[in-house]
Order: sequence, then C-alpha cells, then structure tokens
Amino acid sequence: MKKPRVLVLWGYGINCEVETSYAFKLAGGDPEIVHLSEIFSGEKNLLDYQIICFPGGFLDGDHLGSAQACAHRFKHLKLKDGTYLWEKLMIFLKKGGLILGICNGFQLLVKMGLLPGGKYLGERKVTLTYNDSGKFEDRWVYLKVNPQTKCIFLEGLDELYLPVRHGEGKFIPQDEKVLEEIKSQGLIALQYIHPETRKPTLEYPYNPNGAVEAVAGLTDPTGRIFGLMPHPEAFNHFTNHPRWTREKNLTVAGLEIFKNAVNWVKANLL
Repeated sequence: MKKPRVLVLWGYGINCEVETSYAFKLAGGDPEIVHLSEIFSGEKNLLDYQIICFPGGFLDGDHLGSAQACAHRFKHLKLKDGTYLWEKLMIFLKKGGLILGICNGFQLLVKMGLLPGGKYLGERKVTLTYNDSGKFEDRWVYLKVNPQTKCIFLEGLDELYLPVRHGEGKFIPQDEKVLEEIKSQGLIALQYIHPETRKPTLEYPYNPNGAVEAVAGLTDPTGRIFGLMPHPEAFNHFTNHPRWTREKNLTVAGLEIFKNAVNWVKANLL
C-alpha cells in the first residue's frame, strides 16, 4: 500500500522539523521536509501531499507576535501561477487533507483562522498569547482528550502525558460567544488536567500558561485540522518519558497522534 505523503515545513525559525518528520516516518508515513521558501515560490505544491504539518519553533523570531508574519503570507501571498496560497490551502482541505500544527504551528493555525474553523474559517477568533507565568515553560503536562471530539488525530485516546515548551501558549477566545460555540461544537480537543483529580485545571503548573478553559488543543468541525501546544513528536520512544526507568509498559502517547493521521489517510484517501 502507498504511504501517505506528509509535508513537514521548516525554515524562518521552525526548529522541530527533524523529530516531527521522524515521528511521521515511525507512524508509517512518507514525510518530506520542505523549506517554506519552496512553498512561497511555488516550487513545491501543497496538493501533492495528504498531510501538512506545521512544526514547533519561532517563526520569524515571533516578531509581530508568534506566527503572525507567516500567517499573513499564507493569507495574502500570490503564487507565480496567479493563484493565492490561501486558495491552494482551501483546495487541499476540500480534497480531504489533514493539517497538524504543533506549538508554534498551532499559533500559526489560529492566526490564519484555520482554527476554530467552521463558519469562522479564515477569521481570527481566538489567539495564543503570553503565559501567565511571564516566562518560557518547559515541563511535562497531563492532558485529557475530549470524549466528544471528532479530531482524527486523537481517535481512541483518553489521556496523554506530553512535554510543553513555549512562551505564548495561553488560549484566549475573542469573546464569550465564540467560547460557547467552540465548547458546544466539541472543538476543544485537549485540556490540561490536574494529575490527582484528572479534571481540567487552571492551577499552575499543571496548566502551564493560564489557558482559558484549560485549552491545550483545538480541532475544527471536520476533525481534520488539529492544533496543540504540547509536543507529541518529543515523545516518540519510551525513553523520552522522564520516568521511563521507573514506570513499566509505557504507552508512547505522542506517536499515537501521528499513527492516527497516517492510518486515516490510508483508509480514506489512498
């Protein structure tokens, strides 16, 4: 069977492309690391892939705000063939493609308006901003998967334990109306939870950034676009776990996210 082609973007400050590509390879995909300049110039075509991944990093040095400058490129850049990059992205989605944004990539998805998507597709209705702690957070967190989520990447998963490393991870909606719509549609895919109560929490450091509703990840109404602040690619082998020498039979939770994406494409697009 053909392997799903995965576009793993890099350049302009993205710095997690190698481990992200490796995770997709372990999951059974056919990843290709492509510099953003090749997309912007039209040398590479988004439509040649079934999965697009925006890895973590510091796009454009976080000038103008995390991922803001790159979001403008995707929304307004005109390609050599006369089409706009945004139009290509919309065609990719109509064909059934999957999009994953990790950390800085999640910031990019919300700044572009791909999340929360739906009737707001292309509109910026939420943001990810400075952590309440006022500092960069580098720690492992417990996460709860919304049992109502349609997110393809999280199918069959209940709880996750993954690392975060970010300075701007606090989720904030535009207003209460947007928040209620996101909640009612099940678009909150992941939440930070307290390790003892196993319930969503605003308590630091279990919620490392002060995110409203403890949001750690969002999906769109189709379940095919997923953004999360934690780094699943950083948990692709049991020895990545901080307690791997003391805990037995560890599930490599991060890798499961990539496997779900690859398996869905195999079943639906190939």
